[in-house]
Amino acid sequence: MVDAARGWLGTRRVGHLGTLDPAATGVLPLAVRGATKLINFVQESDKTYAGSFRLGVETDTLDAEGRILRTYDGPAPDEDRIREVLANFEGEIQQVPPMYSAVKVGGVPLHKLARKGLEVEREPKCVTVQRFEMRKYAPPLLEIEVECTGGTYVRVLASDVGAQLGCGAHLADLRRTRSGPFRIEQALTPEQLARDAERGEIDRRLLSPLVVLGLPALHLTAHEVAQAERGLQLDAQGPPVPPGTRMVAHDGGGRIVGIVELRPGRRLKPLRILPRET
Repeated sequence: MVDAARGWLGTRRVGHLGTLDPAATGVLPLAVRGATKLINFVQESDKTYAGSFRLGVETDTLDAEGRILRTYDGPAPDEDRIREVLANFEGEIQQVPPMYSAVKVGGVPLHKLARKGLEVEREPKCVTVQRFEMRKYAPPLLEIEVECTGGTYVRVLASDVGAQLGCGAHLADLRRTRSGPFRIEQALTPEQLARDAERGEIDRRLLSPLVVLGLPALHLTAHEVAQAERGLQLDAQGPPVPPGTRMVAHDGGGRIVGIVELRPGRRLKPLRILPRET
């Protein structure tokens, strides 16, 4: 999708704000041109997923594309037991990244090691699940919705839920419906974007960082813009805000200058300055 967007927009400066597994669908935010420098300010945003777990079957990839490792022939768990287990995963939890993932160990992506039949030790990662709900249960399929922090593997949730239920499970399908401020209702298909590009209208689909980042806006004078672009700290004007507050600085003419942070002594420190577009 990044390669396609580079063609549509005529620039190499395109980056994504969090990958999707090949079999997954849904929201995939892209940062374009100077906004690629702002990815670190939004990429760890919370996500919302809708999907389904297939109970009773475990696979090596933890999803439907993998090789079946084990099957379970016992009775299906009831809804009360499922709700109880899902509640166990709400809050701060530890997740071990799956072998079939892009996480690197010794500079090598885990999925490359997994395809060679290797399994290596992985460090668990702390993630937070704000909400984990059952939407529908028609054994063996369990439809779920989960709100979680960035970096959470729903495939791992499926496997761990199956383990606690005692029947095993894998992720049957997954759709990301929200990534930070980006929602599925705003999303466009590649076909729609390709048509916009052919008509020369694709730039109208771009969202301003003022909308995306959800930070207070700060208007800079021409002199302050020049100072910020040189990396110099600025005197804070306007109503007081707590130290540590980050703001999106702009020049009043629609151009985003960058991100600044209020430091003690009412000083504004530039954290990330965007290049002027040519």
